[in-house]
Amino acid sequence: MSTPPEPWADKIQSHLPHSARVWNYLLGGKDNYVADRQVGDTILQMFPGIARIARLQRYFLARAVRFLAGEVGIRQFLDIGTGLPTVDNTHEVAQRVAPESRIVYVDNDPLVLVHAQALLTTTPQGVCDYIDADVRDPDRILAEAARTLDLSQPIALMMLGVLGQIPDSDQPETIVHRLLEAAPAGSYLALSDGTDTNQALNEAIAAYNANSASSYHLRRPDQIARFFTGLELIEPGLVATTQWRPELGDAGGGDPSQVDAICGVARKG
Repeated sequence: MSTPPEPWADKIQSHLPHSARVWNYLLGGKDNYVADRQVGDTILQMFPGIARIARLQRYFLARAVRFLAGEVGIRQFLDIGTGLPTVDNTHEVAQRVAPESRIVYVDNDPLVLVHAQALLTTTPQGVCDYIDADVRDPDRILAEAARTLDLSQPIALMMLGVLGQIPDSDQPETIVHRLLEAAPAGSYLALSDGTDTNQALNEAIAAYNANSASSYHLRRPDQIARFFTGLELIEPGLVATTQWRPELGDAGGGDPSQVDAICGVARKG
């Protein structure tokens, strides 16, 4: 990938690995730089299963959005920590089910912003918008999202892999609860994150943290479960990403019960 033009070069910091671009590399994308690929290769050498985890999270996103837009009838999505656009982005899946769906993406990576502006096109009936903001600033996110979404009507809050980038010191539970506090009854939370249940993965993430501009924080399953406090988990509950309403071909190879990431979808009553 070529170096971006000014003024984006200074903001993007292509000489430093970044989580969105490393994840893009693990998914087989091309929107990454040498520094991202070097760190990605280090992680793959230490824990080859990381690429499968990345794919499984994308599969879960598609299944969750189809469920929310189809079975539940949600027409508004707030996707925080969207990452670089790839296949089956939230708006594409939602608008295939319901073309009038409105989607707001949130990320704080300048490269994501560049690509989002170019690639996140909407149906004529729907709306697709992008907010350049940090998940640690929920009040700003809500204020800007309200320009596109009607927060008096149910929304789906999508938080896939983003809370792992927030250390406990920044109170990720409080962030989730603040975002949901602004949403009416009938809203949903779809969330997935990596677990600290595999020593090889723990060591690979430690190597990533030592060589990246950002850090990822694996958590115990019971810690991730606390993000759903006060919500009604939809069957099958909080499970491995392979096991949430699986579809043919979504196991991504390997044992579907053996994946070091969990996910769930829950309803606000």
